[in-house]
Amino acid sequence: MSEKRDYYEVLGVSKDVDERTLKKAYHKLAMQFHPDKNPGDKQAEESFKEASEAYSNLSDADKRAHYDRFGHNGPEMGGGYSAQQYAVNLQDIFGDLFGDIFGGRRRGSAASATRGSDLRFHMEVAFEEAAFGVQKDIAIPRLEDCGTCSGSGAKPGTRVSVCSQCGGSGEIRVAQGFFAIAQTCRGCGGAGRTVESPCADCRGRGQSEQERKLAVKVPQGVNEGTRLRFVGEGEAGRGGGPRGDLYVVLSIKEHPLFQREEQDVICEVPLSFPQAALGCTLEVPTLDGKVSMKVPPGTQPGGVFRLRNKGVPHLRGNGRGDQLVKVRIEVPKKLNREQQEHLEKFAAASNEDVHPENKGFFDKVKELFG
Repeated sequence: MSEKRDYYEVLGVSKDVDERTLKKAYHKLAMQFHPDKNPGDKQAEESFKEASEAYSNLSDADKRAHYDRFGHNGPEMGGGYSAQQYAVNLQDIFGDLFGDIFGGRRRGSAASATRGSDLRFHMEVAFEEAAFGVQKDIAIPRLEDCGTCSGSGAKPGTRVSVCSQCGGSGEIRVAQGFFAIAQTCRGCGGAGRTVESPCADCRGRGQSEQERKLAVKVPQGVNEGTRLRFVGEGEAGRGGGPRGDLYVVLSIKEHPLFQREEQDVICEVPLSFPQAALGCTLEVPTLDGKVSMKVPPGTQPGGVFRLRNKGVPHLRGNGRGDQLVKVRIEVPKKLNREQQEHLEKFAAASNEDVHPENKGFFDKVKELFG
């Protein structure tokens, strides 16, 4: 090009543009005119170089101030713009842009603070403890900063050195065509530092497993599989990074009498035939202790009675569920002579034949189907 266009005009931005908008504008043009997307197109290649040169000057505070003052006719501040510089610049702008948008790490942060791992702990609670809440003490093994080296991984009295291969970034960048690929540094494993004399207690890791005791408060009304999150009770981070979190997963023991559906409690109660036929008053177990329940005459097998507010408290503390009492009629397996005689009299009074086995099979079929 014989005459250089104004850098702001090239990128399509105003002279008071902020850094973020400048990055977005360059990113859009770089994606549009990049040679890999326009093979053999000389005009696209020239546009890409023009945009890259404009961004190179405007993204640098000193160069931008120099350009704003002198324009293209001012004294030179640097040499040309090589293909390798295009590659590095394009990689940086993509990384910076996506890092700003999605909260990712910026270049050179591989060796920065790293968040500790989350932990998962399974805890079993009794049926009543899940219903009314409980506090329990647990002990969990987790990684802590080594007390001997304070997490540095180096033997006391020795120092930690910046990795000579990556300069402390934890990454080695390799240019391939117009792009640069970041690879984890083999010299330090991405840590950005090297330890010459490792700590004897943690063997240079900077962390060791220790037991942490913690009081866990289980709220009322929790269900099977409820996860309780304890922020900052996970493993220690590296390089001053924050701790991970602890998740306590609850499992509820089976109860010999009760079952649960959401916040309702289900209890099955046996009744004898006379109790079901004549009605009675029963002592029924609940989570709060025994209560009296009236059974009306003529209660049928499988009948269900509801005891209001005798179930599991709601997790949010807004009332309780109910207890459902299911009736199971029990038939005695053995009768003494007196009991048998009374039942036979009852059957006769009800016009019931208690000895159908005395009839032939075809007689029974005739009675049933006519």
